[in-house]
Amino acid sequence: MGTQIELKEVNSLHDLKQFVSFQYRLYKDNKFWVPPIRSEELFSLRRDKNPAFDFCSSKYWLALKNGKIVGRIAGIINTKYNEKWNAKSARFGWFDFIDDQEVPSALLSAAEDWAKSQGMDSIHGPLGFTDMDGEGTLIEGFEETGTLGAIYNFPYYAEHIEKSGYVKEADWVEYEVTMNSEVNKTVQRIAQIALTRNNLTVLRVKKAKELLPYAKEIFSLLNEGYKDLYGFVELSEKQIDMYVKQYFSYIIPEYVPVVLNSDNKVVAFGITMPSLSDALLKSKGRLFPFGFIRILRAMKGSKKADLYLTAVRPEMQNKGINAILIHEVNKVFVKNKIEKVETNRELEINSKIQSQWKFFESRQHKRRRCYKKNLS
Repeated sequence: MGTQIELKEVNSLHDLKQFVSFQYRLYKDNKFWVPPIRSEELFSLRRDKNPAFDFCSSKYWLALKNGKIVGRIAGIINTKYNEKWNAKSARFGWFDFIDDQEVPSALLSAAEDWAKSQGMDSIHGPLGFTDMDGEGTLIEGFEETGTLGAIYNFPYYAEHIEKSGYVKEADWVEYEVTMNSEVNKTVQRIAQIALTRNNLTVLRVKKAKELLPYAKEIFSLLNEGYKDLYGFVELSEKQIDMYVKQYFSYIIPEYVPVVLNSDNKVVAFGITMPSLSDALLKSKGRLFPFGFIRILRAMKGSKKADLYLTAVRPEMQNKGINAILIHEVNKVFVKNKIEKVETNRELEINSKIQSQWKFFESRQHKRRRCYKKNLS
């Protein structure tokens, strides 16, 4: 019989800092795990900071063995999600643990018991408060470098989750796309036709502050374009304000193509960035004292880029608009000598998105899974 696992509910800021710190210790020797920015992790989990708590409730637990922290889990109920999808679902997230079945079993049981006490009949995850948080247990691609905002985990996670009675609910796939030294002519041609036929223009700005007048419209379009995707819940005004402040403080305008119609309204956008993975690995997720300097260097000199968010107005889809976005970032990648691009997660059933990569050399190199368990 193994040593008994003690569960401790997180009830103070000190506990919460320990909750955040655990993953940094667990993965400190792993060269593929990209540490999230510590201050942003803490912000996301604080009820007095994150506007998602206007419609979410949560509990966090630490697992201890012989007095040492060996695991953590967040239990979350998103009432907007349940209302929208007519569900009674809780979710689990921020789920990390050592390779010992007793630990994840105890943590999941705590989240499940809490979910049942709140009237929920199922639980799924890993999910965050909203679709903007990290999602999915990595089940393929353990020897591929992670990206900012994506969950990385050891190969043993899936086995332990499944032993606790969880089954697949949805998968996301990710691609690594290889860039050529010149723009793709086929995409360029489709983009030009789409611009002319639909009377569209591409916004040209040089400074991030020139994008700010379009920022709220961009996130409103995200709500519209993503509304039918698995697990998505529309962002509130307070969340949009937060993400505008968070994203637009360090975006590079040329990496953010925005397509406008004849009324100067946003019909499509893409948010991409030079990869910060190597910089975050070196700084261990800390911005100070030197982390922010490494990040600034990466934003100017990285040979890799990450795709974060892309959306097209529903009525403008299937009209070649995606080709406009791809062509615009393709030009920027060629100019800045970007060699590899990470697509980040796409639902495996989203064939429209995956068909975009047929014009380039690409490989599907990661897969992550959302698990579900019925509690009734």
